[in-house]
Amino acid sequence: MKKVIITGATGFVGANLTRALLRQRHDVHLFLRFGFNPWRIADIVNDVRIHEVSLTNEEQLTQAIKEIKPDWIFHLAVHGAYSWQSDVYKIIETNITGTVSLVCAAVKTGFEAFINTGSSSEYGYNSNAPKESDCPEPNSYYAVAKTSATMFCSYMAKQHKVNISTLRLYSAYGPFEEPNRLIPTLIINGLYGKLPVLVRPDISRDYIYIDDITDIYTLIATKNHQSELGAIYNVGTGVQTSLREIVEITRAMFKINDPPVWGSMPERIWDTDIWRCDSGKLKETFLWNYRYSLEDGLKKTREWLETGGYLSKYESNCKLI
Repeated sequence: MKKVIITGATGFVGANLTRALLRQRHDVHLFLRFGFNPWRIADIVNDVRIHEVSLTNEEQLTQAIKEIKPDWIFHLAVHGAYSWQSDVYKIIETNITGTVSLVCAAVKTGFEAFINTGSSSEYGYNSNAPKESDCPEPNSYYAVAKTSATMFCSYMAKQHKVNISTLRLYSAYGPFEEPNRLIPTLIINGLYGKLPVLVRPDISRDYIYIDDITDIYTLIATKNHQSELGAIYNVGTGVQTSLREIVEITRAMFKINDPPVWGSMPERIWDTDIWRCDSGKLKETFLWNYRYSLEDGLKKTREWLETGGYLSKYESNCKLI
């Protein structure tokens, strides 16, 4: 059993990682902002220890970490990943200032493994699958902030000889994903035998099921000695899926006869035809491979929505046709 600190546990990936660590019987402490939204963790609040802290208050963080004496720290707190989170100062405050404060506090107090959460958006637009050694070309405030945080973590790891790694996540999906994202919207509309409004069919992503992602966090924490200081790892399947392909999977899953209406929704600034992960470094270092195909992950997400008690919440937040 490890003592674990997680930031961002009320978010999609953080809530799933918290549950994975609890299943492994670790002692889990959550660093949450004041006035946090508890909906993703409401059923597990009695199984974790909650600390309401400010990520920009290094002194407060240092004191809390000293008291907990964690083995592992997972940093998933984020702002700016969604289109409605556009305030540049909040993006910088959470992703840069918050990361700097947390890392500095952790270095003072000690730990076995610190895993920072990066983003595939740090690479910007690419005509191929970028490697971790490729130069980042961030194309948004959020991507700039995440790139800065990644570089800071790598520097601090090498400077202080501590185990800090960054995971650059591609398109995660599964239980507790934001209700108005593509996959929840496709499934909720599919339950009614419909398709939602759609952008053009060639928009593509590398989708990775959330359980594969949480596996990686715990794998790297457990085998941190195999990772070089300040390592960066791309986290995805290496399989690019177009919107046309995922819509066809959805139509087959729900037996939807109506054809998709392409272009019925305006494109977003981040939409692109090429978005694929090169996870070769992760596979080579840890002998990892993903477990869930897109079809399997969609089925598991549908099952969770239908049986997990969250269907009404998603129905009220998705864009139903």
